[in-house]
Amino acid sequence: MLVLAHTRREKALRSARFVIGRLAAAGIAVRVIEDEAPALSCPGVSVAPAGPDAAKGSELVIVLGGDGTLLRAAEFARPARTPLIGVNLGHIGFLAETEPDGLTETVDRLVAGDYRVEERMTIDVVARDNGRELASTWALNEATVEKAARERMVEVVIEVDGRPLSRWGCDGVVCATPTGSTAYAFSAGGPVVWPEVEALLLVPISAHALFAPPMVVSPRSVLAVELVYERIPGHEEGSRLAETAGAVMWCDGRRRVDLPPGSRVEARRGSLPVLLARVHGPGPGADGAAFTDRLVAKFGLPVAGWRGRKETASGHA
Repeated sequence: MLVLAHTRREKALRSARFVIGRLAAAGIAVRVIEDEAPALSCPGVSVAPAGPDAAKGSELVIVLGGDGTLLRAAEFARPARTPLIGVNLGHIGFLAETEPDGLTETVDRLVAGDYRVEERMTIDVVARDNGRELASTWALNEATVEKAARERMVEVVIEVDGRPLSRWGCDGVVCATPTGSTAYAFSAGGPVVWPEVEALLLVPISAHALFAPPMVVSPRSVLAVELVYERIPGHEEGSRLAETAGAVMWCDGRRRVDLPPGSRVEARRGSLPVLLARVHGPGPGADGAAFTDRLVAKFGLPVAGWRGRKETASGHA
């Protein structure tokens, strides 16, 4: 198993050493990435370069940290089709499966193979400038097109399935998965989407427009965001407005691409999902209930007074 940790948090390091020791005691080979090996300082582990082959051949990737650490781990796990499981040592930790006080039980269940695996949709993202490819990447949570300068908006035209939808002056646009619906898209006013729902989300950030609602579209749709540019009167052919020059694309808040005026960003369902291992909650077929419980726990939602469904003596509600 590959173990990853937030090495700048002492609690994460202590937890990672505990996990490595317990796995080793159970006869399971443990791997860490070379960037983290000095901080973990655990004898007997193998060391792999950080990259797409880091998780190759591993049964699981165990992640100790917050959602940011898990998103980093997904970059290693996704190419190898290796499931991830997160131990929350951050703040909300919405992607994590367990809290530190359940660490011993979680590791023992993983050792016993007592876990299930669920797929999470990703998005593939391509950025182009006048047909020239600037970047081709992916995201588990979201891809955003955002203004680069605080004092200026970006002017964008939104496209869905090859047809223009609207033009917005805004701070940015979020293209998200159902997994990302509780991340940046949620902060921007988007809906919460249960993870078994197959859909893509399009959420504007502070748009100055009459029609700028968050939208949920088909998982087969292709979303596009085009940066508008216009000629400045009196300037030479092809000149571009400085007001639209500052934009960037972020994928999961980790991979940044600078976007020149006139750039186009396309997002569609990813070719590879991310696999998450689960040891808690209802089993297959009841993932919606597990997600509901996760929402209540992570956001501290008030549910006092809930009585639930009652059955009559005949067994009917």
